[in-house]
Amino acid sequence: MEKNNIEIQGLKIRKMRRDETEFVVQMEAAQGWIPGIHDGKLYYETDPDGFFIAEIEGEPIGCVSAVTYDDSFGFIGVYVVKPEFRNKGVGIKLTEKFLERMGNRNIGLDAVVENEKKYQKLMKFKSFYSNLRFEGRGGGEVPDGLAKISDVPFESLLEYDREMFPAPRPAFLKNWIKQPDSYAFAAVEAGKLKGYGVIRKCHNGYRIGPLFADDAITAENIFLALKASVPDEAIYMDVPEPNKNAMEIANKYEMTVMFKTIRMYSREKPDINLEKVYVVTTIELG
Repeated sequence: MEKNNIEIQGLKIRKMRRDETEFVVQMEAAQGWIPGIHDGKLYYETDPDGFFIAEIEGEPIGCVSAVTYDDSFGFIGVYVVKPEFRNKGVGIKLTEKFLERMGNRNIGLDAVVENEKKYQKLMKFKSFYSNLRFEGRGGGEVPDGLAKISDVPFESLLEYDREMFPAPRPAFLKNWIKQPDSYAFAAVEAGKLKGYGVIRKCHNGYRIGPLFADDAITAENIFLALKASVPDEAIYMDVPEPNKNAMEIANKYEMTVMFKTIRMYSREKPDINLEKVYVVTTIELG
């Protein structure tokens, strides 16, 4: 978001093509957001009609995603304009496009701290809590008793995931858990799913997300398995600050805070079990 000081002539906002997803990854990387190496394609496949490019004479200068999960919920992400084109109305035009796309849905987003008040004032979004980006190192041993996520029936995984996410997301989840260059574990007890987690390769290190679990012990075991899968690599994860057990795990393993984002919604806070959200899936798609 920016103030419309000087409007750019010839600015066009259009739907992104599948072959342009790398531009999104490049824009994220330039912001220091540490995108996964396959994020662009995975994000796009979740909702191909929900990605938009700002361009001038064919040159992409900005982007935004407006992913709709169902008729009641959507999420805004990858909202970036190249620095040299900021304060010239590009963000306003992208905002108009994603609001049009979202319609009457409750909209979620993770705002960088410096833009929080802009979303509150200009778009009437409400702030609910912070997500802290932690950095640590991979290594260690995989605890006993965990299952490969491929051994868990997908319908069970989808049902479990719904408790921690505001809408069903079968298309996203099916691709996310089997993406290349990733590791995923699940905790199952007496045939019942108690938690799962994914770690994926990024341009720098690996990012955990999501990590959902019924309790702190289960969450820690899944965290240790993910951590052990990428020895000597930098690892990152976005932890909801209200989840004190999640914060304790990050601190126990001497992870350090890099930055924070603010989880905001255009309406009410969705009815999800935040106590079981130890690491959010992504700050781009929720």
